[in-house]
This record gives sequence, C-alpha cells and structure tokens, in this order.
Amino acid sequence: MFVVHSYSLAVLLCFITMLCWGSWANTRKLTSKEWRFELFYWDYSIGVLLVTVVLGLTLGTYGDEGRTFSADLAQASGQSIRSALLGGVVFNIANILLVAAIEIAGMAVAFPVGIGLALVIGVITNFVAAPVGNVGLLAPGVLLVAIAIILDAVAYRRVPGGATGVSTKGLVLSVACGILMGTFYRFVAAAMDTEPLFAEPGKMGSYAAVFVFAAGIFISNFFLNTMVMKKPFIGTPVGYRDYVKGGFGTHLTGVGGGVIWGLGMSLNLIASGRAGFAISYGLGQGATMVAAIWGVFVWKEFRTAPKGTAVLIAAMFACFLTGLALIVLARTL
Repeated sequence: MFVVHSYSLAVLLCFITMLCWGSWANTRKLTSKEWRFELFYWDYSIGVLLVTVVLGLTLGTYGDEGRTFSADLAQASGQSIRSALLGGVVFNIANILLVAAIEIAGMAVAFPVGIGLALVIGVITNFVAAPVGNVGLLAPGVLLVAIAIILDAVAYRRVPGGATGVSTKGLVLSVACGILMGTFYRFVAAAMDTEPLFAEPGKMGSYAAVFVFAAGIFISNFFLNTMVMKKPFIGTPVGYRDYVKGGFGTHLTGVGGGVIWGLGMSLNLIASGRAGFAISYGLGQGATMVAAIWGVFVWKEFRTAPKGTAVLIAAMFACFLTGLALIVLARTL
C-alpha cells in the first residue's frame, strides 16, 4: 500500500483534507432549494463509502509496503472494527446535529460553538492519546484557529439575514455537535496503528480504517437519517418516495459531495502516521476557513455586510494562517 514517509507530504495531504472538508458543502448549494438536506445526505453517505472503497482497492492494494487493503481488513480484530464503526456513527450524529444547528441558530452560533469546540476537544484528546508534536506550538496554533472561527462567525452575523437568532435549542444542538465532532476521530484513530509498516496484529491501516468508518456512516444512516426524515428539526417530513423523485444530476451532485469529504478524511488518516493524529485533525478542522474563502470570494456572502466587516475578515485570515503555521511547525521543532 502507499505509505507516507515525508512530513512535508503529510502536511500537504492534510491541507488537501482542509480543502475537501471546506468545499464539499458547495455541492449542497448546487442542488435545488427544494431538495431537502435529508435526501441529499443519502447520496452524500454513498459518496463517502464509494471513495474509501476505490482508494482501498488502488492505493491501499498496490505497492510493496505494509499489508494490502483486503489483508488488513481480514486480520482486523473485532475491537478495532467496532471502534472504527462507532467513529462513523458518532460522526454521523454530529454532522446531522451541525446542519440542524445551522438551520435553527444560524452559522454565527453553530460554527464557533460546534466546530470551535470540536477543534479544541479533538486536538486535546488525540494529543493525550498519542502525544506527537510540540505542545508549546500546537496549543497556541489551535487557539488562533479557534479565534479565527469566532471572527468568521462575528463577521457572518453582521450580514443582513446571516443569522436567524440564538435559541436555546440551537445552542444545545451546537454544543452536542461540538462534543461529538471532537470525539469521533479518536475512535477511528484507536482502531489504527501509527506504524503502518509494522502494524500491530488486529489494528488496521488507514485504508481499512477509513472504509470501516465510512461503513459506519452509511449503515447508521438507515436509522439516523430515516428518523430525521420522519421528524425533521425544521420543515415537513419527507419519505423515500421523495428521494426516488430526484433526478440523476441531483443524486450525482450529492454523491460528489460525499466523495470530496471522504477523500479528505482518507488522506487525513493516510497522513496521520507521519504527522500524528492531533496535528492531522487540527489541520483538517481548519476547513471552516476554507468554507469562509468560498463564501467571501465565490458566493459573495459578505457583499451586503456593513463597513468594518472587511477588517474582521482580514483578522480572521491572519489568525487562521498564523495558527496553521504553528500547527505545522509543532511537528518539526
């Protein structure tokens, strides 16, 4: 299988993760406004699963290093498989809660509370479990990225209609999302060995682990997404008949969104063996700023914002870039 030996390559893969995680939601914007997120999410979960299978059968199979994708799956212990599956279930719940929080409380609440909390929890838990990197650089780096997320939310809140208001329900959903989003990665990491060439028996490499994780997302969707379809947080219930009515292009767009996110997750885990789980996760969660770049320069979401918003956006990017630099340096100094 393909194994990353260079730290610079590992960082590059983490940056691609950031781009993927910050860009997949654009596919949601490309679908019709009448196409509900609950229906889009089925195609998204299929896309995540498909890309992990393709990568497993290609990069995870060819090459002379480590176990092949199929051999890795065959030798995986029940504990490792359950851990990776649980990671998929936890992520699925967190992702659905995030979308619900955005719908109810707006991005200005959901992102700083949900993703900001996830960033801090995720880096801390993964660093404690596998302490790789200079904590003196990693901690301020994560703090600066978290500040950038908050500045992004403040700037977004200044846009007319940018936030629907703060409600107790929206805040609770955001906190729950943040806690779960910050812990799902650890379940997947616990199923893996950080030394893919000398992996412990029963532990999985990145290709097998991300496939089992994706299977956890897809399988849990039959319960979680079906429940949300019947009792949505906002709007009227939808059914499987509504899903079948979607055109080929609509379904393909959703699958594309899942492929983009799944590619990012796969590359992140491939890089984690060299970069460490805490750094890989921390860099990946900078995706919020990538989404902000799309919003500023492509979707022009801040064009109606009042004067002074540009200063907030500039400060946001300054904190973000400085934080990323510190996180990258945390593995080299």
